[in-house]
Amino acid sequence: MESLTHKYNMVTILGPTASGKTGVATNLAYRLNGEVISADSRQIYRGMDLGTGKDIEEYVVNDTPIPFHLIDIVDAGYQYNVFEYQRDFVKAFDDVISRDKFPVLCGGSGMYVEAVLKGYKLIQVPHNEELRDKLANKSLEELTTILESYKSQLHNITDVENHKRALRAIEIEEYYKTNPDIDNYYPEINSLVIGVKYDRESRRRRITERLKQRLDEGMVQEVQVLLDKGISPEALIYYGLEYKFLTKHLIGELTFDEMFNALNIAIHQFAKRQMTWFRKMERNGTKIHWLDGYASMDEKMERIIKLLEK
Repeated sequence: MESLTHKYNMVTILGPTASGKTGVATNLAYRLNGEVISADSRQIYRGMDLGTGKDIEEYVVNDTPIPFHLIDIVDAGYQYNVFEYQRDFVKAFDDVISRDKFPVLCGGSGMYVEAVLKGYKLIQVPHNEELRDKLANKSLEELTTILESYKSQLHNITDVENHKRALRAIEIEEYYKTNPDIDNYYPEINSLVIGVKYDRESRRRRITERLKQRLDEGMVQEVQVLLDKGISPEALIYYGLEYKFLTKHLIGELTFDEMFNALNIAIHQFAKRQMTWFRKMERNGTKIHWLDGYASMDEKMERIIKLLEK
């Protein structure tokens, strides 16, 4: 598969929760002599395994361990952000490429995936109140013209979706202009983007079945261990979904049945938001090749390989 690197230097596997994207990513990495880079905003936390659906057992294909990156890299309780993720992704990507391995990005966190594919400038730029005051009365059209004066092409049209985003984009560009010594390195990425999805009813059934399975495997106990380690309920509730509702159950705010029903609904809503994000990516120019989740793994691999070889 060496010739593939001439056209693509990464494959991205995305999809909503419970779509089976991890299995697709690991099987593809096995075929391409590759390694998986996670793009999941919660799998980066140590000790948060069942609740984040790490599925570590899927990182072995045909008795071959598949190396992975950006899983279990910070302690639970820390509030990791997309700026840190982009920084850590670049390190992982360069590391994989340097060893002549093929990177496979895998995740359902749309913001993380898009930050990688678009190469957004995500350094922690401080607010410039003087600049904001100066531009406060400008129309969106005027702000767009100002932003274009910094860069001739607006690759990310969401920068000018509204007044607030345009102001922030100008603020970032002005910061780079006045601080030219900032390391602005970002690797050139040309990724084939693959999506895995099921029809709505199948997705709902898979989510509920997966939730029941993870509860049977000890997800409640996992959250209790985190609480016993001294992580505050507030810190766990911050992570949302499983950790929010399981914590509320463990501190007595919800019965088990109340927790299950509320969590089940919340995960369905989350999957719907994920699909909304991916559709927005498509509208903004990202070509996503969708695979039928019901196709066999061999069929999925054959489809991806054909797309890589085009």
